[in-house]
Amino acid sequence: MNLACSIGLSTKPNLTHFHSLLNSRIDRKNSKQALLLFRQLFEFNVKPNHLTLALLIKACTSSPSSFNSVNAEIEAGQIHTHLVKSGVDRFVYVGTALLDFYMKLGCVKNARKMFDDMPDRDDVSWNAVICGVSRNGHDFEAFKLFVQMCREGFRPHHTTLVSLLPSCGRHELAFQGQSIHGFGIKAGLDSDSQVKNTLTSMYAKCADLEAAELLFEEIVDKSVVSWNTMIGAYGQNGFFGEAMLVFKRMQEENVRANLVTMVSLLSANANPESTHCHAIKTGLVSNASVVTSLICEYAASGNTESGELLYKSLPQKNLVSLTALISSYAEKGILGQVMECFAQLQHLDMKLDAVAMVSILHGIKHPAEIGLGLAFHGYGLRSGLSADCLVLNGLISMYSRFDKIKDAFLLFSEMREKPLISWNSLISGCVQAGRASDALELFSQMKMHGHSPDTITISSLLSGCCQLGYLKFGERLHNYVLRNNLEVEDFIGTSLIDMYTKCGRIEHAEMVFKSIKEPCLATWNSMISAYSLYGLEHNALACFSEMQERGLQPDKITFLGVLAACTHGGLVQQGRTYFQIMGEKFNVTPSLQHCACMVGLYGRAGLFEEALMFIRGMEIEPDFAVWGALLNACCIHQEVELGEYIAKKMFFLDSKNGGFFVLMSNLYAVKGRWEDVAKVREMMRQTGGDGCSGISVIESLDDIK
Repeated sequence: MNLACSIGLSTKPNLTHFHSLLNSRIDRKNSKQALLLFRQLFEFNVKPNHLTLALLIKACTSSPSSFNSVNAEIEAGQIHTHLVKSGVDRFVYVGTALLDFYMKLGCVKNARKMFDDMPDRDDVSWNAVICGVSRNGHDFEAFKLFVQMCREGFRPHHTTLVSLLPSCGRHELAFQGQSIHGFGIKAGLDSDSQVKNTLTSMYAKCADLEAAELLFEEIVDKSVVSWNTMIGAYGQNGFFGEAMLVFKRMQEENVRANLVTMVSLLSANANPESTHCHAIKTGLVSNASVVTSLICEYAASGNTESGELLYKSLPQKNLVSLTALISSYAEKGILGQVMECFAQLQHLDMKLDAVAMVSILHGIKHPAEIGLGLAFHGYGLRSGLSADCLVLNGLISMYSRFDKIKDAFLLFSEMREKPLISWNSLISGCVQAGRASDALELFSQMKMHGHSPDTITISSLLSGCCQLGYLKFGERLHNYVLRNNLEVEDFIGTSLIDMYTKCGRIEHAEMVFKSIKEPCLATWNSMISAYSLYGLEHNALACFSEMQERGLQPDKITFLGVLAACTHGGLVQQGRTYFQIMGEKFNVTPSLQHCACMVGLYGRAGLFEEALMFIRGMEIEPDFAVWGALLNACCIHQEVELGEYIAKKMFFLDSKNGGFFVLMSNLYAVKGRWEDVAKVREMMRQTGGDGCSGISVIESLDDIK
């Protein structure tokens, strides 16, 4: 009886009192106490009626926690059994309430059977089944039910359309969505703001922004839902600037942003700092969803420190935000922080998901870190993550990166199903490891297994052709691209330019470049580097100017190509200027490669004092390549004394590298110092740097079909 007292039943209740108590549990969204009340009712020998059972189901449906309960499905089945035994299931609204409960639990089969067995149906029951089927991802079935509803003479109302339209938010169901829109216009349902919002969202998901914009502007009284829908529409289609403009208009209309607005803005690539400030001003920063979105956006933009500070403010830590931090640190290669976050995750009894695991594997980039990669491979085996296709591909890429091709092949061979993405991972891994011949062999096997290459496959194979000088095979790949109408943009375009450049066909590289409507930065970089390699320095610099005119910002790779062009062309003054604006105007920090280019530029021009002054003024310690550029210049100008000084420095930096031995041998030979030539060659043999290593390849002429 203590239990009865605690939940409000101290004396034998009548049904009216019980219904009042049950309604209070609905308001509090407490399904557990509602079920306890219902059981107590039987102890008092009070017989429930159809209204009692309807309120009980409503109480269970109103509590979100009940959907996550292990016993929820069992409890729903028990209620269903009681309905049938008592005969209350013949009441349409009671059956509809249970049907809705089943749908929210994800028990679609139970709900459909109940719907099919209902002797009578009304608009509400049709709406419940259509909404539930759609919400559980059965899009085509939802549309079929709508057609059946209309055929049976039921008149849909605006809630039916609002329930159904989200199912049509994909390209293959765009026509069905348009048909429902037409139906709504004929039935006079399209003027409802909820319907317009749902239609706007549907057209946005189908990438029909023009229709979404028209519907949005037709809404007279735009609620916060309408504004959020349009912000989301632009954001999910990549029109981030337009999303920001809609938000600005929303503020001008004095519509107060809510947590969905904040999340939509962050999804639309909004500046996390300014969005964070707005969230603080509006008091939304205390919402866990907003904070999690902010953490993810900070992490994605590289500001991991701010993301971690915000994460520490979360009262309840969650996997999404911690995963975002792990991924961000892994991308930066800060594996110490990755391990700290991973330790937190273990402490909170959470597990990595596939996305975070792949991020970590991609962040392991140096041979010294291979042990960590093996440890995470072990974690994947214990947790079951290694069975995930994404994780397997990440492991294949990691092992390939460290030239452990046997391990990569072993993982690949153990896969039961080998999707195209896995073939691509191994082909790309072989190319990265300098084993292009293995990549081409894999490609032949891939075709035998019935897979057709996609843009990633083609790009990887073209890189392999660069390694091996397989021009004819590269041309066949190009023909395949043209025959199958694949877009020669980004990856493929850049790879084709590289392939033709390295196979001695600069004119073909130019033709490919000119055929691309909107070259990306990587494509411009490839063409600049191609012109530099062929000594066409003026073409390279013209390319650089045109790229900026088109609004693209150069990066460190762009400047490597530009400085190489200046070096090959002897354009000392231009080289100085480009090196200066690299940091001052474009905020690109010079690397050792950039410095080697500048040293080579000065050295080739005979400006050895300037070259040495440049080296002394470097903020980073000069490496083998920097001194090598100067030694090469000494060979060109026959500067033996300086050359010997540099060669000694290079010997202590890397005595196994035979490059400087060859250069010194050539320098002594030009001067006729044959005894010194013999000494250098003897030293070369003793250190193993004989400079005679090479490869021999035979080109496969198999056609690509």
